Amino acid sequence: MKRNVSRSLLMFFLAVVLVIPQYLLSNDTTVVKAAEDPVFKRASVHDPSVIEADGQFYVFGSHLASAKTKDFMQWEQISSNVSADNPLFENVLEELKETFDWAESDTLWAADVIQLEDGKYYMYYNACKGDSPRSALGVAVSDSVDGPYKDQGIILKSGMWDEESEDGTIYDATKHPNAVDPDVFFDKNGKLWMVYGSYSGGIFILEMDPKTGKQLPNQGYGKKLLGGNHSRIEGAYIQYSKETDYYYMYLSFGGLDSTGGYNMRAVRSKTPDGPYYDAAGNDMTNVKADPTLPLFDDKSIEPYGVKLMGSYLFKREVGESGTGIGTGYVSPGHNSVYYDESTNEQYLIFHTRFPERGEQHEIRVHKMYMNEAGWPVVSPYEYAGESLQDVAAADIAGDYKFINHGQDISAEIKKSVLISLNSDGTISGEAAGTWKEKGSNKAELTIDGKLYTGVFISQWDPTTKTNVLTFTAISSEGVSVWGSKAESKTDNEIVEAVKSGLELGDTTAVISNLKLITEGLRGALISWSSSNLDVVTNDGKVTRPTNGAAATVTLTATITKGEANAEKTFEITVLPEEKGKLAAHYAFEGNLTDSTGTQADGQPTGNLVSNTGGAITYTDGKTGQGAIFDGASGVLLPKGLISSNKYSVSFWLNPEQLTNYTTAFFGAKSDVNWISFVPKGHDGVGNNSMLWSNNDGWYDADAGTQIPVNEWSHLAFTVDNGALNIYINGEKAFSGTDFFNVFTDKNSLFALGVNYWDTPFKGLMDEVLVYDSVALSEDTIKDYYNTGTVPVVSEPATPTPDEDTDKPEENDTTGPEEEAGTDKPDDNGSEEDGSKETAEDEELGNVTDDSNKDSVKGQGHGLPNTATNSFNYLMAGIAMIVIGACAFLFKKKRARIE
Repeated sequence: MKRNVSRSLLMFFLAVVLVIPQYLLSNDTTVVKAAEDPVFKRASVHDPSVIEADGQFYVFGSHLASAKTKDFMQWEQISSNVSADNPLFENVLEELKETFDWAESDTLWAADVIQLEDGKYYMYYNACKGDSPRSALGVAVSDSVDGPYKDQGIILKSGMWDEESEDGTIYDATKHPNAVDPDVFFDKNGKLWMVYGSYSGGIFILEMDPKTGKQLPNQGYGKKLLGGNHSRIEGAYIQYSKETDYYYMYLSFGGLDSTGGYNMRAVRSKTPDGPYYDAAGNDMTNVKADPTLPLFDDKSIEPYGVKLMGSYLFKREVGESGTGIGTGYVSPGHNSVYYDESTNEQYLIFHTRFPERGEQHEIRVHKMYMNEAGWPVVSPYEYAGESLQDVAAADIAGDYKFINHGQDISAEIKKSVLISLNSDGTISGEAAGTWKEKGSNKAELTIDGKLYTGVFISQWDPTTKTNVLTFTAISSEGVSVWGSKAESKTDNEIVEAVKSGLELGDTTAVISNLKLITEGLRGALISWSSSNLDVVTNDGKVTRPTNGAAATVTLTATITKGEANAEKTFEITVLPEEKGKLAAHYAFEGNLTDSTGTQADGQPTGNLVSNTGGAITYTDGKTGQGAIFDGASGVLLPKGLISSNKYSVSFWLNPEQLTNYTTAFFGAKSDVNWISFVPKGHDGVGNNSMLWSNNDGWYDADAGTQIPVNEWSHLAFTVDNGALNIYINGEKAFSGTDFFNVFTDKNSLFALGVNYWDTPFKGLMDEVLVYDSVALSEDTIKDYYNTGTVPVVSEPATPTPDEDTDKPEENDTTGPEEEAGTDKPDDNGSEEDGSKETAEDEELGNVTDDSNKDSVKGQGHGLPNTATNSFNYLMAGIAMIVIGACAFLFKKKRARIE
């Protein structure tokens, strides 16, 4: 009996040991870690239009790209470009030859597929010249959703300058539509319609024949719904909602590239052919660009429509859980919508680019909900299997990352700020007002005097890899706001987290000023002190030694939050100054050898700088032989050719073709710090040749002209501590200041004809000269152009450039390897085959060279991720075990004595 009591006592203590920590964990609602992360598989379809067929969801888009999924999370790429072997047609180049010939194009724009009453699938395809609205729109038919499709002919044309158009009048691009971007749909009464148009004269709608799939006769271009005067509005998609009995037209405003400010908006109507209104009650019929202003005037149209989403970033701060810069999109748009009539659930399907990832794009899907005013609000994070659930009011109060999407059309990425939804119903921080929950999950927020209504919903945060509470809401003015609940931490935990996350990168070979972070998580302050102010100042300015020897400096960071503080030290090795020199000369005399004898040979690459498998051949060049770039290959040069803010690059180029974004000379410290000489620039510079750079912002150096194809041009550019000059055929074509300082270490990557993302260069190249710590003069470059004599230089050591150190680096998270105007660029999306990866592999700012990425994300419950709490629980458990063991031994000993 006594032995049983002893055992019972031991079991009691063991139970306490197990239960108490679990109780503590279950009552810490800071974060909810997923038991199993959801899996995503990525695909790239620009302008995805969705259709459900055969138990799956298919999307079709520009460049004849397509993909399918069963769950809106794991996508399978079906096709990716316009080519003879695209599976959607037996040979699209032959099948749609009339369309390509009319549009003077070799690609297709946004397609739409619908199943009509005969059970067949009808694909509405279109092609556009690109620099004008000369377009053709037709229809092809297939028995299967994934083809092959058979052409039924062109049904609309546009852009016939000085000729009779579809409505019998002379075509006028300010009034008539561009025959692209079709969306074909049935209304609630079974009528078939097609809405279409992009820029030019606006968005139009036609009634269609459900038996033939073609428009009913005598409609011309149809009825105009909105736009005109080349206003940047496109990608119309109309979806009827049984829940509200409205037709919602989704639109994309702005330019689709990473600098175009693309954003998604919604308007609604009681009838499919309008009129459509926005949340403020504006009739969209007369919304168009101001004809007295230059083309593509965005200011005239940006006050209209309900803006659902633009470029944004839920910013990750130093010390916050996860890796990378955070979660966000750049120029999200051209969406379609899947609406489940049985559940009233809605899914927004669109393409997007990403912060610090250039023009690479992928499909994303977000859940949508109707607010109390009958307008769709978009969930802040991508769909990860969640559904709308009851939210306890007590769980809402806390700190939130807050984004206000505004109404502007801008390349600016709206970064999150911190607000607090306080337990007394007030809002404080970077926005002020009040909040309350209505019902079980409806959100009502008054922010700076404006009322926003929406929902609270728990979602998977891909940065912290936890489930967090979010809110999404819109105002009667058509402005969307989002919130994502932040981790709850004490000041001590914040300081320790910042200390752990604070890094300066490689400090073993410093040659330029350091960017010292001055603020971390939750506004924690970071101050710096240097052990040698003559070499590194407290604000990170570096003065390189002139005695030929490196210098070692200790930098100390002091982190403060409230009464909590901590220190972290970094050892810095600053390299001495170097003399200017001709760093490399690649003459392409049958090889990729450096003529100076100081650099390694160049290495052929595949279609991206990171890919293998390419080949470089040789033919007659500008001088002797030159290199042939076949449009699928490039050259990787040795690292570190340039390691200063003073340099010159010169080369001869003879392009066979010109494509947007294609690089001739590419240099990169990382995938977000690079320069690229682009023979054909983006629409923002009128497709002129340009030197393009990204370094936490964009620099567009427009050369004012586009170099010709099939003839040699000499190109050169020089940088001298931010002073940039570009020369074409010996003449200065651009002069500017404040050019980015990119090559701040000796590890920068350099390449010819390829980069991380874009179509490779096709043509000839010769005589590539790279000078480090030397800015060649205008006379020297002109002399070289005229004589071909390679400039010989001998310059003194170059001092460290006087860089701007006032702007703190937000996060040291970059990975080391990594269009405005009219409409579509070449597809710059993922490779055709997808692969699976974890969320750790896909954090923004750590992009790997394979552009088709899958991530692992999810939902569930588990431990809060704070080291302090884990330690406390562990110690409590150990204490309980010790107490239990002592009691057991004492009882056992007493039993023996008795």
